[in-house]
Amino acid sequence: MKNGEHLRMTTVLSDRQQSCACRSAFAGTTGFALIEMLCVLAIIGLLAAIILPAIPRATSRAKLESYAVETAALLKADRTAALRRQVQVATQVDAEARSIRSGVTGRVVRIPADVAIDAFLASRCADRNAGRSIDFFPSGMSCGGTIALARPGFGYEVRVNWLTGGVEIVPKKLL
Repeated sequence: MKNGEHLRMTTVLSDRQQSCACRSAFAGTTGFALIEMLCVLAIIGLLAAIILPAIPRATSRAKLESYAVETAALLKADRTAALRRQVQVATQVDAEARSIRSGVTGRVVRIPADVAIDAFLASRCADRNAGRSIDFFPSGMSCGGTIALARPGFGYEVRVNWLTGGVEIVPKKLL
């Protein structure tokens, strides 16, 4: 080998050595490893699983309507039971406890805290104090009353006719 060839090989070899040295120096800093990305995603998933259930969710219009329908169904069932059994049935309405309890089956409709509930009930019915219940009589009549369920912007009234005992749901547009 001539002296110039040896010098050229050394130069080529030293260039290769330098590029390998550069690659090894930056090998750990060129990006994230797949395992690191998976660990970050797992931590985010765990935090979401812990935090999301704690966030209160507002009652939607459809859910509010389902509470009104469930309340009306409970009242209709109590009216039907009073007619069939020929007995007086009292459906308990407790606005403070946010519940409506069937006088026949004991089934309870619970209203969530973000829904405003108002009960407009007869104070006297059939020569006795009523106040906290809607009574259905064997004749089909009732003490009557209105149960209002509302959220900001919309609401429903479940009305019980005192003369016929009929139950209806009336949507209300609120301001």
